[in-house]
Amino acid sequence: MSVIGIVGEYNPFHYGHKYHIDETKKLLGEDAPVVCVMSGDFIQRGEAAVYSKFARAEAAVKCGADLVLELPVPWALSSAEGFAEGAVGILGNIGVVTHLSFGSECGEIEPLEKIAQLLIDPLMTGEIKDELAKDDTLSFASARQRAVFNRIGESARLLETPNNILAVEYIKAIYNQSLGLEPVTLRRIGSGHDKTGENGPRSASELRTRLARGMDISDSVPETAMEIYAREDSLGRGPVMMENLELPLMSRLRMLSDEDFSGIPDGGAGLANRLAAACREESGLDAVAAAAKSKRYALSRIRRMLMCAALGIKAEDTQGIPPYARVLAANERGCALLKEMNVKSRIPVLTKPASVKDMGMECKRIFELGARVHDLYVLGYTAREERRGGADWRNSPKIVNK
Repeated sequence: MSVIGIVGEYNPFHYGHKYHIDETKKLLGEDAPVVCVMSGDFIQRGEAAVYSKFARAEAAVKCGADLVLELPVPWALSSAEGFAEGAVGILGNIGVVTHLSFGSECGEIEPLEKIAQLLIDPLMTGEIKDELAKDDTLSFASARQRAVFNRIGESARLLETPNNILAVEYIKAIYNQSLGLEPVTLRRIGSGHDKTGENGPRSASELRTRLARGMDISDSVPETAMEIYAREDSLGRGPVMMENLELPLMSRLRMLSDEDFSGIPDGGAGLANRLAAACREESGLDAVAAAAKSKRYALSRIRRMLMCAALGIKAEDTQGIPPYARVLAANERGCALLKEMNVKSRIPVLTKPASVKDMGMECKRIFELGARVHDLYVLGYTAREERRGGADWRNSPKIVNK
């Protein structure tokens, strides 16, 4: 039997996500279980998720997933390459997933595989460096695309769109880790990434914007997911907006030393020093990011670095793959998969938070980091009584009954 693996943020879960799950099941079998690896409380663009990882995982299981595992925060706040390595690494090592399904703008697996194979060629590293040396304002992404163009011509244009880029990184992760996963891609529908529009499902970024404005999103979200988000709203646990977390995050950043900044991921070429200076001078997170940005470095990279600094994430935390697979939510089929994983998984499977203490120092260190991050995240809740610390140590997986 096929078992589908999907990587997502579900921030929030919407009809486009449901379409992805449903269409993949049409391809691989309606009875195929779905295992999702989902970012926790902070997402890859360097922002807080609008609802907690626990609520978003529950919504995903209500809407078609069978088992949701957490992508720990160092990998969730990594570059596309690190994000993919971590998430695909979990799916490939738990011993039950057979296929990796993802969306892309092109909707065809062969051209994406061709580019992935090209990018793992050791000679490509030097060719990308050559392109960077020609223009000191060129971003890494642009230099990489030029290097690929020099090899294969117009097909390099696939690297201009965000879902194709991430798709290539997923395939690279399979190759780099020699994982027994078969990649499957579906053409992405609806509004583009970070775009607005009425052509199909709204994008998650558009829904977040609507939530920030106090607008209704129920026309774009499955009813079962909307019920969970409405519950979180009523309890004062969402939506969480960056403006609610700006003061605690800026407080953290102002207290950091130059040494603290020097250890964050992607902080080379003087970027960490520029970020440190901006944190001490500017009045808020957007101003810090704008002051530290340059033509070479994308704003999303600056935001991720900013969050890593504030949350205490070091460059060494993102090395390799996550040391465990933490279960956030499951249904009956997901629980059956868990029993199989307990036999087949090559990494520990964490269902009870307290058990991490018996899983070795690395597992304990990464979990404790995530627990501290969640304690900061809940400061964004509007309800004061919901801001208590220690929830990561108290919350067991949500078992969803159909």
